[in-house]
Amino acid sequence: MRNGHLSLLPGLLTQLLLPLGAAAQKTSDCARWCPLNSRCVNATACRCSPGFTSSSGDIFTNRLENCDDIDECGPPLAVSCGKFADCQNTEGSFYCECSPGYQLASGAKAFRNESENTCQGVDKCQLKPRLCKGRSICINTQGNYTCGCPPGLELNLSDPNVCSDVDECSSWPPVCHNSTVCINTVGSYRCRCRRGWELKPGFQNKQTDTTCQEMSFPAWTEPPGIKSQGLSHFFKTVQDLRRDFKPALAQDTIKELLRGVDELLQIPQDLEALPRSEQHRVATNLLTGLEDVLRNISQALPSGTLTFSAFAGTDLSLKVQEQGDRNVTLSLNQAKMLLSLDEVHGSSDSGPSVVGLVSTPRMGKLLVEAPLVLDPKQQAVLRERKEWLGEVSPVLLSDVVSAFVSNKDTQNLSSPVTFIISHRLVTPRPTQKAFCVFWKHSQDGGGHWSTTGCEMVDTRDATTTCQCSHLSSFAVLMAHSHVQKEDPVLVVITYVGLGLSLLCLLLAALTFLLCKAIQNTSTSLHLQLSICLFLAHLLFLTAIDQTKIKLLCAIIAGALHYLYLASFTWMLLEGLHLFLTARNLMVVNYSSVSRFMKRLMLPVGYGVPALIVAISAASRPSLYGSPTSCWLHPARMFIWSFLGPVCVIISVNLVLFFMTLWILQSKLSSLNSDVSTLQNTRMLTFKTTAQLLILGCTWCLGVLQVGPAARVMAYLFTIINSLQGAFIFLVYCLLSQQVREQYGKWFRRVRKAKAEPENYTLSSRAVSDASTPNTVN
Repeated sequence: MRNGHLSLLPGLLTQLLLPLGAAAQKTSDCARWCPLNSRCVNATACRCSPGFTSSSGDIFTNRLENCDDIDECGPPLAVSCGKFADCQNTEGSFYCECSPGYQLASGAKAFRNESENTCQGVDKCQLKPRLCKGRSICINTQGNYTCGCPPGLELNLSDPNVCSDVDECSSWPPVCHNSTVCINTVGSYRCRCRRGWELKPGFQNKQTDTTCQEMSFPAWTEPPGIKSQGLSHFFKTVQDLRRDFKPALAQDTIKELLRGVDELLQIPQDLEALPRSEQHRVATNLLTGLEDVLRNISQALPSGTLTFSAFAGTDLSLKVQEQGDRNVTLSLNQAKMLLSLDEVHGSSDSGPSVVGLVSTPRMGKLLVEAPLVLDPKQQAVLRERKEWLGEVSPVLLSDVVSAFVSNKDTQNLSSPVTFIISHRLVTPRPTQKAFCVFWKHSQDGGGHWSTTGCEMVDTRDATTTCQCSHLSSFAVLMAHSHVQKEDPVLVVITYVGLGLSLLCLLLAALTFLLCKAIQNTSTSLHLQLSICLFLAHLLFLTAIDQTKIKLLCAIIAGALHYLYLASFTWMLLEGLHLFLTARNLMVVNYSSVSRFMKRLMLPVGYGVPALIVAISAASRPSLYGSPTSCWLHPARMFIWSFLGPVCVIISVNLVLFFMTLWILQSKLSSLNSDVSTLQNTRMLTFKTTAQLLILGCTWCLGVLQVGPAARVMAYLFTIINSLQGAFIFLVYCLLSQQVREQYGKWFRRVRKAKAEPENYTLSSRAVSDASTPNTVN
């Protein structure tokens, strides 16, 4: 069988090789010599591929022919790419692309023919990085750009994309007025006054049209309304210096001016006899005037540091410079100043910078008893510590030192100016505080010491370092402070006692209002007194320490002032009514006393306190509210706007008290047989004594809180005064037979009202039980 398969192999091989022989015969018909970029057509001819051609055409038979690339973009132009486009030939093909400065709307790079052309111009001025450098201005054109320059600049010859500055100050004729100096800036220029010259009216400095005139002595006039021969003589000297002033003689003028100030302060003559307010006005005028004159005429001085000293101690240190170190240090015998000219003067092209420090040691004679106003932040710190400044005027420890620069605007500096001020040797006591202060001018020409913008960095026995965010006249003050120390026991007694009093006053007021059996002139007085005390104690408990908002605290203090004065006024009316009643003992309800009191009590009880508070608020509105409580400020004896009327009322009540006792003693001796009259007289005597204890003696104890017995008096005052409402309720309600009877009626009525629903419930239950049938098992 195996041999049989082998016999079939020759036939199978014959069948497989027949196709191969046919294919070989077909291939042999194609020309094998066709060159690159062509293919054969038959055994004797070749055809160039698309995009290529031969010298004989697309089909050629010459074996020496080559297929070369067809340049579709060359002349004659075989294709059209359209507007703003260029044809680019490639090996065997081509493509279209937008001309430089243009691009397809789709963002593609190439296209094939004109129908696909969407070329549009590109704004090269928007490209990044910028084509035009520096201050040059890019100008877009059709498919391109150019660089231009703003006024004052011109294109750089070496780089047409960059603008260079034009130096106008080197041009001819000069661009600035001959009274000024030209300062070239990038793209422009500025003109500023020459040294010893000042702006002409109507012009501004550092402008292209600035025009100046020769410097003059600034006006300095005497403060109006001040009568002083010494001051008049000084200002006559000032006017002479102003008339004869020349910029070249500025140094001599400064010496004469300092000598005049020094002599005026050394021998004040009649200045010390002026009222304090006028002395403060003179000091303000001297400080501001001297600063303005020195700031102005010092700009005519040559560059450098100059020092002037007068006989009585008035010193001046000046530094004038055009360029140089921007950190300046000036020193005097009693003061040193460190500042940066970049903060107070601006750029170095602003002209000569002037920095001055002047010390006037005898200026303190005119600033005696000048008030001190603390910065709000410092006030808040003292308020948190329960401290406040005393009524004693602060003491000036150092010389008055004035700092100035050529720039007038020196407020709110971002970098503070440092002052190291020497003063007399002093060790502050626990109740004394040292402050860095400056003299703040007021609208009336006076002023006061202020700490706003100044803080103390360090203080030692004889030197104090201060930092201030502005320039002015500075000094170091010593002020007396007080610390409010609270006794926790007194605080507890006050809150518990006043809480009990509020409850009792409320019950007493409701009793006087609702108990018709006892309503008369006397109970009307009790009612008004209870209402005023209730409101006063309630406001005291809830708002006495609301000191954060100054206006609100002032309103609370005014309300407390009014309510407590009204309480004392009603106390006075109570005493007066008891006195008149004692005189007319048998006709209490029917005499003219009742009609007189009804007409008098409301206008007096509420009108007189309102008048006192109105006058106090109009004269010293700022003294309502203190740093530690919403009550009257202790400064300037303002507390006597309350203590004065209170002392008068207590004194009057004492007189009425003894007169009433004398009258009642006479009644007791003449009416022994009349038991009813005797009982009435004794009750009046008791009430008169209780009235004095409740509403008079308590506040006497408050005034007597001085000396060794102050602590005892404070406890007695707090206990009795905080229980004031409880005593009123006890004396006028619980000890009154009529009131007790009325309480009994109200109590029985309440019990009866509660019993009726219970009886109704029991009767209903009984009826229900009776109607229910019995069930027999």
